[in-house]
Amino acid sequence: MNYAVLLGLSLFFGFAFEEFFGSEDPPVPGGIRTFPLLSLTGAALYLIEPHYLLAFIAGLFVLGTWVFLYIRNVVSGSRKPVDGPLIIPVCVLIAYVLGPVALTQPLWTSFALVVGAVLLVGSRKWLHALVARVPEEEAITLGQFLLLVGVVLPLLYGAPPIPHTNITPFNVWLAVVAVSTLSYLSYVLQRYVLPSSGILVAATLGGLYSSTATTVVLARTARDEGVMPEITAGIVAATAMMYVRMVVIVAIFNFPLARAVVVPLLALGIVAAVIAGAFAARAAGIKTRAVAPSNPLRLGTAAVFAVLLIAISLLSKWVQAHAGAHGVLALAAVVGVTDVDPFVVSLAQSGAASVGLALSAVAIVIAASSNNLLKAVYTVAFTRRSQSVIPAAVLGVLCVLGLAAAWIMAR
Repeated sequence: MNYAVLLGLSLFFGFAFEEFFGSEDPPVPGGIRTFPLLSLTGAALYLIEPHYLLAFIAGLFVLGTWVFLYIRNVVSGSRKPVDGPLIIPVCVLIAYVLGPVALTQPLWTSFALVVGAVLLVGSRKWLHALVARVPEEEAITLGQFLLLVGVVLPLLYGAPPIPHTNITPFNVWLAVVAVSTLSYLSYVLQRYVLPSSGILVAATLGGLYSSTATTVVLARTARDEGVMPEITAGIVAATAMMYVRMVVIVAIFNFPLARAVVVPLLALGIVAAVIAGAFAARAAGIKTRAVAPSNPLRLGTAAVFAVLLIAISLLSKWVQAHAGAHGVLALAAVVGVTDVDPFVVSLAQSGAASVGLALSAVAIVIAASSNNLLKAVYTVAFTRRSQSVIPAAVLGVLCVLGLAAAWIMAR
């Protein structure tokens, strides 16, 4: 079985290699015959002496000598490099190593090795075009994201709870990672997958990482270009996505609480989406420029979110102890006019256990409604046009509907 897989994968690798490089002049070494021979040679040399791998290492040394001479020949300029001096010899080495890998490792390892190599080599033009499109600072941003996920998060695992709270540093940073991941994916989609999709799609995706920031950007656009129906649709659509985003964030940390808020939040989101669709229909056929998104992922932003989460957790515990349920609901209304995410995550992680599931659900709906009121104020303040009362009024209606839903939930 393993020999059949080895032969099949090496033939596929060689076939794909010739598809990519077969038309090069002069011809490049490797292909549908060479790669199976290399793979079978590697397997045979491995079987000759599998304990210390002396025969396989000797073959690798011979092949490595050829690789060195090939690279030196390319670098010296005696022949034009096809796609960089390392691509061809690396593919040859993969074909040779595939022999013992197919005989000793699980089948998925061999498939992953060959398919991954084919996809990387085959997508070289697309990858180079992507690198040319992406600004240099995006690499730094991606590095910061990997730092958040792969370095800071594991280091905090097992740390004791923060004094006077029920949350641990690991839970705080896990919340940072969850919110940052959702925000970053939304930004990547908006910036690189749908870069010229217009205001409505950009606003919808922007609502996934911050409906408030998206509202401010659209309000400033309306100040310069006028309050068009599509801008109103974008402001309302961003709020519709805010409800979806809140459900997702709550579900990540507290599924029972997510079930308690999913109906009111999604109902409000549907109402907002219908209103946004009505304004978008009025704007059909009108050409509008896309709104350039700003990258939401920064180490400073993540640190601020972590500090706010800890502060709100402390404040929530103090308010509950001194003012009871009414104090928690009042706090929800207050924090809604700032950054609603830390409050929502705080309730989802530990607050629901102390204040109760039903009260936490009501508080989240109130916070979302309060945030809509803030966006209505931002819309008027940043637009500075009389037509801004239309999107502001819609946000006000959504605020009232949210408060009505919270009142029904609290009965």
